[in-house]
Amino acid sequence: MFFSSLYTTFVGRMKICIKEKDIQEAAAQGCGAFVDLLVQRTTDAIGGELTAETMPLLNADQITLLAYQTVRQEVMEGGFIQLIHNGYGPFIFLNPFAKAMRLWGAREFSKLIYEGRKLYEMHASELTKDCSDEEFMALYEQFEAFDELDDSFIEMEEDVTEIVAHYVDENLNNFVEVEK
Repeated sequence: MFFSSLYTTFVGRMKICIKEKDIQEAAAQGCGAFVDLLVQRTTDAIGGELTAETMPLLNADQITLLAYQTVRQEVMEGGFIQLIHNGYGPFIFLNPFAKAMRLWGAREFSKLIYEGRKLYEMHASELTKDCSDEEFMALYEQFEAFDELDDSFIEMEEDVTEIVAHYVDENLNNFVEVEK
């Protein structure tokens, strides 16, 4: 585990410190940059990757933030099919992520995740099997039902990121400790 003056561990939760000026600079760049900063610092604090071993070091809000960033990156790059094929289906669809997003204020996004869960449950075995690049690309034609979800997320991504950023800002102590 990585320790420095910025990272400390205490009873089941990783304490992540960020300088106030870094937060202000990121926030001035926009909601996406603010979210990205907290995600990066959280990821750095757990050694670069959320795993079964590092997950207990974080609280539910920190895990939810990392889950949102995973959805954001995967879907913006390659859609829900890529998200599922890359193994994130159970993490996103079979955990209370959609409920957390609703509680954070992202109701429409929560509904989208629930819709995605239905499709995931119907097609998970086909979408997660090993395949060549050609076979992977064919999944997009075979499972066109995901196109609507992808389009909906792309349309709402900025708004959802703003909602997430506002939740994080309002509950900053759940995510990091701010240093002067």
